[in-house]
Amino acid sequence: MKVARIYLRVSTAEQDLTRQASIEADTRAAGFYIAGVYREKASGARADRPELLRMIADLQPGDVVVAERIDRLSRLPLAEAEALVASIRATGARLSIPGVVDLSELAAASDGIAKIVLESVQDLLLKLALQMARDDYDTRRERQLQGVELAKAAGKFAGRKADTAMHERIVALRSGNKKIAETARLAGCSTSQVKRVWALHLEKQGGGEKSQTLSSPA
Repeated sequence: MKVARIYLRVSTAEQDLTRQASIEADTRAAGFYIAGVYREKASGARADRPELLRMIADLQPGDVVVAERIDRLSRLPLAEAEALVASIRATGARLSIPGVVDLSELAAASDGIAKIVLESVQDLLLKLALQMARDDYDTRRERQLQGVELAKAAGKFAGRKADTAMHERIVALRSGNKKIAETARLAGCSTSQVKRVWALHLEKQGGGEKSQTLSSPA
């Protein structure tokens, strides 16, 4: 039986449910049993994504990691991206991502020079895909910064609005004694965002309640 685990980095709930249904249907149509779907709202330029780490911990030899695109899996600098892929491969799993040619089965069935060539070609193609994902991320950030500078110069930059619903969810989870990592997983954000939002919440509560709440589990 072919086993797949689907990793989705999300944007908005409505769009993501549609994307998830499509990817799941395509994966099943390809003859896979879906062992898990891992969804989170987090930057691909971070390696400490809770659901990504949970997926890697769940991987078994022979599992196939399915993602919508390579940039959904990683927008990390090349060295870090390659380390991420290596941690997936170290479990005995392999990638199935559009745009990334999978030559692992051909390489496994080959030997000698042919095996070496196939493995080298696959590594090169994967490296190119990972670098392109990072380059796209850097280009987007550069354009965003340029846009901010232009908006500031024109007096039209009001700053980024806080995600009020996300903040309320984090506060509710932490107030319920959820640990930081668990809160991040349930809220669909990074642990650093949980720490930042919780610290702001404590400041608003004042010194007395702050000292009491600081003893809550981390």
